[in-house]
Amino acid sequence: MLHLDDTIVAIATPPGGAAEGIVRLAGPGVGRCVRRLFQPCAASSADWACAARPTAVDGAIGLDAVHSPLPAVLYLWPEGRSYTGGPVAEWHTIGSRPLLEAVARACCDLGARVAEPGEFTLRAFLSGRIDLTQAEAVLGVIDAVDGRQLDVALAQLAGGLARPLDRLRDLLLELLGHLEAGMDFADEDLPFITPEQLRLHLAAAADAAQRLAGQIAGRERPLGEVRAVLVGWPNVGKSSLFNALSRRAGALVSSEPGTTRDYLSATLELGGARVELIDTAGVETEVQGPEADVRREAQRIAVEASRVADIRVLCLDATREPESAERAQLARRANE
Repeated sequence: MLHLDDTIVAIATPPGGAAEGIVRLAGPGVGRCVRRLFQPCAASSADWACAARPTAVDGAIGLDAVHSPLPAVLYLWPEGRSYTGGPVAEWHTIGSRPLLEAVARACCDLGARVAEPGEFTLRAFLSGRIDLTQAEAVLGVIDAVDGRQLDVALAQLAGGLARPLDRLRDLLLELLGHLEAGMDFADEDLPFITPEQLRLHLAAAADAAQRLAGQIAGRERPLGEVRAVLVGWPNVGKSSLFNALSRRAGALVSSEPGTTRDYLSATLELGGARVELIDTAGVETEVQGPEADVRREAQRIAVEASRVADIRVLCLDATREPESAERAQLARRANE
């Protein structure tokens, strides 16, 4: 559970040396941290830490672990004027990783804690600074691995999905207003929306909603990612193969049928391709016993995962001949 009234700190630049690095701080303790650590240059105004608008201040950061003050520029955003909606500060200083970590540790010594992944953006969303589609777009920008993915994420960040949703909402609210006006002033000799006009507008709204639903469904996976699902009968080695390919013991391996209930997934890089590998419950023709309901639900999840897969990997037990149902699956795959 994240406590949104905590003061959080994080290094905001990638690992590795650089001419400049950034340490970002957000929360109610920003003022205390910057006053204790930052030494503004003599030309700075006396009320720099209490400015009512975004402010940049030249100066240095004083650290016990570093003999000389670090030259830095402090950027301050007051309450209501920042990305997160609350007070935010950024130190732009020398891009040495040990020095940036020393600044972050000094903030933690003054009561801050290290931010969780995505926590700055979470605060921006909860404060209303960005909507959910823009918050997802921030993650898309971070995770983009090529120019196409970056272009899609930047378009979404600029409102590529929020704007059509807003237009659809405005259209429906306008139609609702026409309907309410027609009912409230039914006795007046005024022109109101006709049933035929209402049907046309609703049909257009339904088409727009369907297009947006398809666009949203296409954002569930990164562009270029392939979904591969391991399918087959129980105890044919699906979980062992999943563990071997993912290089972690994520799937429980047992000789007892029905061990896998929910599906497991892992993201792999295979031959330059990004693959989401999914391990599902084994196919069972007859599900009986005290846990029959749970196992039937596992079967349903496995069928759904197989249905939306780009690649289905049928696993067979090499120590026995394929059963008739397995041979039927092989024949069906050969004819597809």
